[in-house]
Amino acid sequence: MTALKSFLFLILAPGVVAGYIPLALLRRGAQIETGILAYLAFPLWAIGGIILLWSFWNFLTQGHGTPAPIDPPKELVAAGFYRYVRNPMYAGVLAVILGYFLWFGYWNLLVYAILVFLSFHTFVTYYEEPVLKRKFGTAYEDYLQNVPRWIPRFR
Repeated sequence: MTALKSFLFLILAPGVVAGYIPLALLRRGAQIETGILAYLAFPLWAIGGIILLWSFWNFLTQGHGTPAPIDPPKELVAAGFYRYVRNPMYAGVLAVILGYFLWFGYWNLLVYAILVFLSFHTFVTYYEEPVLKRKFGTAYEDYLQNVPRWIPRFR
């Protein structure tokens, strides 16, 4: 049942933010030629998709829950991409959106990516991190000290 809830959340949250909304924004607003950079869209889409799916898998298998606030993980997830950055799912969504901008060249997609990032950052800073500190205590405090919020640190 947890897997089904996780799948539904994947469709509803990242699916809407990184799929439906960017596609709805196509052909609206000014367009620029992104040139050879357009081909970076393919690795961004692939990397973003892999990060999302792998992170959902980690929540299911290591966290014994879903990324959804209605059924949060029971265990702190610090495996997979979570070893390098605290918010890989958000980073994956942003990679997909930036891929849309590079491929299609609509400025509103870049503005949308910036707004999504600011929303994610605000949510993480003012809601998610305080809730996780209360729930996981010292383990999460140690995690905060060792893993950066947005820019991966590979060691």
